[in-house]
Amino acid sequence: MTIRRTILKQELVKKLYPDSISVKSAMQQLRNEIEVCPTLKKQIEQAGHTKRHYYNKQQLLLILEHFCITLEEFELL
Repeated sequence: MTIRRTILKQELVKKLYPDSISVKSAMQQLRNEIEVCPTLKKQIEQAGHTKRHYYNKQQLLLILEHFCITLEEFELL
């Protein structure tokens, strides 16, 4: 299994929050989750730029680790 170099934030939230009403509300849920955990927020900021429409591979792995999701599980979502 290969991990793409970047993943769009919208693709990520669609997989993490499949029952969300819209992509916009799913994005808000992810932002709230990151804000609640200051260590995760700091790690994501240190891993790369956060004001883009995508996360890099390292940021994705940090987020998945926070949600206790393995890469294999993420691919199956």
